[in-house]
Amino acid sequence: MDGTQVMGLRNVNSICSLSEMDDHDLSRLLDKPRLNIERQRSFDERSLSELPMILTRGSYENYEGMHSPCGRSGIDTPASWDRNSFDPHPIVAEAWEALRRTLVYFRGQPVGTIAAYDHASEEVLNYDQVFVRDFVPSALAFLMNGEPEIVKNFLLKTLQLQGWEKKVDRFKLGEGAMPASFKVLHDPVRKLDTIIADFGESAIGRVAPVDSGFWWIILLRAYTKSTGDLSLAERPECQKGMRLILTLCLAEGFDTFPTLLCADGCSMIDRRMDVYGYPIEIQALFYMALRCALSMLKQDAEGKDCIERIEKRLHALSYHMRSYFWLDFQQLNDIYRYKTEEYSHTAVNKFNVIPDSIPDWIFDFMPTRGGYFIGNVSPARMDFRWFCLGNCIAILSSLATPEQSVAIMDLIEARWDELVGEMPLKIAYPAIEKHEWRIVTGCDPKNTRWSYHNGGSWPVLLWLLTAACIKTGRPQIARQAIDLAETRLLKDGWPEYYDGKLGRFIGKQARKYQTWSIAGYLVAKMMLEDPSHLGMIALEEDKQRKPMIKRSSSWNC
Repeated sequence: MDGTQVMGLRNVNSICSLSEMDDHDLSRLLDKPRLNIERQRSFDERSLSELPMILTRGSYENYEGMHSPCGRSGIDTPASWDRNSFDPHPIVAEAWEALRRTLVYFRGQPVGTIAAYDHASEEVLNYDQVFVRDFVPSALAFLMNGEPEIVKNFLLKTLQLQGWEKKVDRFKLGEGAMPASFKVLHDPVRKLDTIIADFGESAIGRVAPVDSGFWWIILLRAYTKSTGDLSLAERPECQKGMRLILTLCLAEGFDTFPTLLCADGCSMIDRRMDVYGYPIEIQALFYMALRCALSMLKQDAEGKDCIERIEKRLHALSYHMRSYFWLDFQQLNDIYRYKTEEYSHTAVNKFNVIPDSIPDWIFDFMPTRGGYFIGNVSPARMDFRWFCLGNCIAILSSLATPEQSVAIMDLIEARWDELVGEMPLKIAYPAIEKHEWRIVTGCDPKNTRWSYHNGGSWPVLLWLLTAACIKTGRPQIARQAIDLAETRLLKDGWPEYYDGKLGRFIGKQARKYQTWSIAGYLVAKMMLEDPSHLGMIALEEDKQRKPMIKRSSSWNC
């Protein structure tokens, strides 16, 4: 497969030619000194003015407002390693070469990266498409390397796809829905490029991606923070795109919770894995997208109403998540002692969770120090599983309080063998097995125990862990995880995921040269080298929403 061409099946209902993107004249960015990452306090706990060698004087808010110190580099030379004395690992150059092979071009301009570049695979399936969620680490890598054009092109192309009519059978999706993926078709005879998009009508289970819109908003902010270019986010079409995405999520209905009700398979875990309801991954991304949009929406007639609704939802959502999704040793003990069938506003067990439904494994897994946001909370149900992406995003978005963020990192350190093992990082823990696996997954042959989404180890999560480590002042954890990954990733051909309790084996159906495994590693390396990059993907604590968590007057009774 040529790196500039992506071939695939023709989708008659979704074919359209898109216009060329305007060229972006990137302003010259200032070089800034590197942060001292050997610190023990988190960004949220300190002021940047305490550190004389840091990028700028002021508070953590100034840190968020800065843009990354990247200048434009040559096509094969990572800009990050041009200037600094940081010695790159030998596989870094190989990783960049592999990442550039996945570039997809539309009318001569790069617009994304395909999901995998695996020559050995007999079936392409949909791995030759540009997935919104998969492209995020690639986009961050290019931004950190001073190459924002591809990110701008991607944002504008997917925004135009949002405007297409979206149907699954005879049902029309909401106007703000973003595609799960798109594919560029090249006609060498007519010299015509066309794009087809998948909004869920071709996905396994026919589920629309709830996370695509959130990732788009988060990436738009990352582009703005990295380049200092406000003009893209201020374009009328981008303002409208954000409002349309959020309108889908902020609509009033029958829900009594501020969280989003979702189907199985609507995010990174895109198969049946018992994450229907209110999964932590979607709630954390929702919270982060709301905060990112709040910083970019204009205070005009249309934006003002959306901003007011965002503010109200953020207050309710942060309280709900910090109160009811959070689990630590003390809270586990409280749930263990719950009474059931309570009625009235003074109820402690508000969701009527039956203590006998608490799984046995959690009592050994939960350390005395540490905690995390559990997988799901809904009436009479708590999913106690650990989900990596949701907890890392909770830290980066400051959905987790500083104390909760520290507790999450304490948990990762205390349960290193279970959550990291020999290859970072468990997407979920523990695995579902035996009869429960048959009921929950429908006997899914891909999600067998300790494989794929069912307790598999995903190298792409390395960038999220690294960002969370830097934000909480624990870079040594990220270093250890990166060192583990470097021993095998290149040798194993950049697999999509690993299997086994410790992540020792290449996944039984894992694609090689998986793009986000490559990009996730590069982003982790560049952030650890220069933690100022964290500013494009992290948000400081919102002082207005600093929690005073009191669930009910009888909570501690």
